[in-house]
Amino acid sequence: MSTDRYLTFALGKGRLANKTMELFEQIGISCEEMKDKDSRKLIFVNEDLKLKFFLSKGPDVPTYVEYGAADIGVVGRDTIMEENRNVYEVLDLGFGKCRMCVCGPASASELLLHHERIKVASKYPRIARDYFYEQKHQTVDIIKLNGSVELGPIVGLTDVIVDIVETGSTLRENGLTVLEEICPLSARMIVNPVSMQMENERIRDIVTKLRNM
Repeated sequence: MSTDRYLTFALGKGRLANKTMELFEQIGISCEEMKDKDSRKLIFVNEDLKLKFFLSKGPDVPTYVEYGAADIGVVGRDTIMEENRNVYEVLDLGFGKCRMCVCGPASASELLLHHERIKVASKYPRIARDYFYEQKHQTVDIIKLNGSVELGPIVGLTDVIVDIVETGSTLRENGLTVLEEICPLSARMIVNPVSMQMENERIRDIVTKLRNM
């Protein structure tokens, strides 16, 4: 493959992007333009290494990668599962660790035990549906909320919630607890399937360096 083609990265905005670039710097991938916090640029370039970077909202990262607007993306596993795009997940970057859990008041554990038809609030309806229908074989009503899902059980909208749990302090403060763990989460690297073939050497080199850190 000719080396005049840029390899493009889509990074989830905020903490995720900062942590990713810290990691990349350790394997010799840097981008000075990204360090300018006042920059209005949308695309950042490292001409020497023929690399481009752009920041986007987390849920958009798998979309950019699936359609080839980015060769490589870095985003949380929760987003990859929820968006369910045609991408290769190639590496667990090991930061941003947390869990996807079913949470609610302790009394709701009975409802989960007896496979009753319950109401579930979540920002992640696909993950919630897959878990209850495919794994637990329990029929549930899923209500998508965009804000503080903890409110669901508190105001009586739902019985339980499916949400990301980091420390569990927000749950405890609101009288809720983890009832079941769905899966562990962390930041992952994803690759466009066509890029994986065309840029196999360059991508494999990056993945190998990160893996050996």
